[in-house]
Amino acid sequence: MTDIVLRDIDPALKGRIERVARVRGWDVPEALARLLETGLESVEAGLAPDLDGREADVLVGAIAAMERMPDDPGFALIGRTGSAGSV
Repeated sequence: MTDIVLRDIDPALKGRIERVARVRGWDVPEALARLLETGLESVEAGLAPDLDGREADVLVGAIAAMERMPDDPGFALIGRTGSAGSV
């Protein structure tokens, strides 16, 4: 595994990393690796997949079709259960 070196780190951030390491029972290098992986996963999860031109056009068309749907208060009740005796 490659060593992780942080230079000129903010003392408060350093303290937070050390606190996480201590609470989790990790040494600082393991804490840095785990925090980096967790943070990367979080950022990657927020990245939207790129759509090609055709896919983007289809998505725009589908959204436009949904926006043209008339309001139907009954539609919002699909899959919901009411109190006993109600329909």
